[in-house]
Amino acid sequence: MSAPRGTAPQTGVLVVDDDFMVARIHAGYVARVPGFTVVGAAHTGETALAAVARHRPDLVLLDIYLPDMSGLDVLRTLRGAAHPVDVLVVTAARDAATVRAAMHGGAVNYLVKPFAAGALTERLERYADLRRQLSAIGSGAGQGEIDRLFGEGGSGGGPQPLPKGLSGTTCALVEDVLREAGADLSATEVAALTGLSRVSARRYLEHLCATGRTRLRPRYGTAGRPEHRYLWTG
Repeated sequence: MSAPRGTAPQTGVLVVDDDFMVARIHAGYVARVPGFTVVGAAHTGETALAAVARHRPDLVLLDIYLPDMSGLDVLRTLRGAAHPVDVLVVTAARDAATVRAAMHGGAVNYLVKPFAAGALTERLERYADLRRQLSAIGSGAGQGEIDRLFGEGGSGGGPQPLPKGLSGTTCALVEDVLREAGADLSATEVAALTGLSRVSARRYLEHLCATGRTRLRPRYGTAGRPEHRYLWTG
């Protein structure tokens, strides 16, 4: 997606989800990440393909469960489209066959719903970094550069580094608390058990969600937003 002269280029994102409210929430998450802008939303496979052709986004947040076709069919169709577009799968599907099909289809990453905003932010930032590295390479990449790129792409590369401002020792403490609890905990409960502030505890919990070591479990009350609770999955 091009930007006006004198401004930093924006990464255009199309949000695809059959649930209108979920699509709106995810679009809000994207809009808060510097360098990213939402170019549109679609709620069926057919409208998603039409929106890609019309808006020409750089990235599609793609749900698998769509009312008219599978998101995997959308992914396969996009791979053969004239306009190249990257796909980040965002879905509740967690079975091996779906994950494998997404990898074979060339998805740059795969995020299981529900998730906190930080989990998506982390993946978008990694995607932006990957695009910057690809732009810097030009026509002469060495093997080391290529190895780093494929590691960043999401299908390998070992443990994800901690975001800036997080400590490995403190992260291990949060992991121990979750592991020993044997049940889901809120950020407030984790803060009390670790001595962290609630804001700091939430940052560590969101990082653990983003790296697949905890699962976000919304608890719905009688009114207001659901309480985010976190379950250790290892």
